[in-house]
Amino acid sequence: MTTIAQELHRPRTPSPYAAEHPPRLAFAEQHPEFYKAMVGLEIAASRHIDPTLYELIKIRASQINNCAFCLDMHSKDALAAGESVQRIVQLSAWRESRHFYTERELAALALTEAVTVLTDGFVPDEVYAQAAAHFDEAELAQVIGAITVINAWNRIGVTTRTTPGHYTPGAYKR
Repeated sequence: MTTIAQELHRPRTPSPYAAEHPPRLAFAEQHPEFYKAMVGLEIAASRHIDPTLYELIKIRASQINNCAFCLDMHSKDALAAGESVQRIVQLSAWRESRHFYTERELAALALTEAVTVLTDGFVPDEVYAQAAAHFDEAELAQVIGAITVINAWNRIGVTTRTTPGHYTPGAYKR
């Protein structure tokens, strides 16, 4: 039987993959009050929204924002919750693979992109109207809250270069 000490000192086979980058900053440790407030926002944003839709929103915004940590986390959480690999893989091209999503999900994805990018400085009326046609006002507020929170998390993750790959599904239960 191999001891822990032997295992820790066992020569490793070189990895064919690039080296993992270290995080730039332990944000939660350095600004715990803000981090706690973000967790509170996360809990509030997730409380009354469909969990599947919530994960789709998180994944799509994280794709746009190139937040590898959030992509890792939310893809794993979505898979653990029963989401299909196909729907997750197709999410970056949802306009071309509309048939994988419901009309409500499509409206939420369009709104997610509009709020995340804000290229023109506003959310187009037609995107908002489409979302409003599929969600009542309370639900629409919940979708907007979910989009806002994941965008904030993405900005923290990308700036601090939070390392993806180590997240265990469900580790941050909402």
